[in-house]
Amino acid sequence: MARLVHAITNLIEQRTGSKEWPAHIWLGVSVESEAQRGRITLLRQVPARIRFVSYEPALGSIAGVDLTGIHWLIAGAESGSGARPMHEDWVREARDLCQSSGAAFFYKQKLDERGHKVPLPELDGRIWNEYPTTGE
Repeated sequence: MARLVHAITNLIEQRTGSKEWPAHIWLGVSVESEAQRGRITLLRQVPARIRFVSYEPALGSIAGVDLTGIHWLIAGAESGSGARPMHEDWVREARDLCQSSGAAFFYKQKLDERGHKVPLPELDGRIWNEYPTTGE
């Protein structure tokens, strides 16, 4: 996995002619449950201005995952036929992790009781559609 980080960094240098990471290139990883938390550790090694986690489809809890150095987390349920269930408590845990680490939180979608996609659902009486600050 460290080779992947090295390869990405080399690609940026080849394309830009500089070791400096361009501000307009954000980098993220998908983390569906705590089992993929190692991807976040790798993401921290990349000097992107914005590092984000796509917690979608949310297939398990990520409580206790370290979001230090992560700027944004996007959470959402799986959609489509055969979508696996997402528990809203998992989303709450993710939101709470974001709040304690300073990461922006975006709750993208959930499924209603009939399996229909609900974009930008409320969580605890609020729509969570935060974006990371870029310093621009």
